[in-house]
Amino acid sequence: MPQDSGFTQILFLYVPIFLIFYFFIIAPQRRKQKEMKNMLDHLKKNDEVVTASGIHGTVVIVKDKTVVVRVDDNCRIEFDKEAITMVQSNTVKVEVVK
Repeated sequence: MPQDSGFTQILFLYVPIFLIFYFFIIAPQRRKQKEMKNMLDHLKKNDEVVTASGIHGTVVIVKDKTVVVRVDDNCRIEFDKEAITMVQSNTVKVEVVK
């Protein structure tokens, strides 16, 4: 009777581990990176954005690698596009009248 070689035992051990690792870690990370790249490529003027540091504002100017965000009436800050973590362009902005 032939005995199982050490290679086939290792193969049956590591292939399922690699597949589980791929489907639970690598594939979702790739999908998330594609979504983030797509979001940054489609930034446009008047999008409500949130930066990595938690600053909320409205996009005023979109450049190749940076965006200018209006934070307040007279305050504009230039950020790298990679600093934008979320776009909230579909939300309705409610202003509080004082």
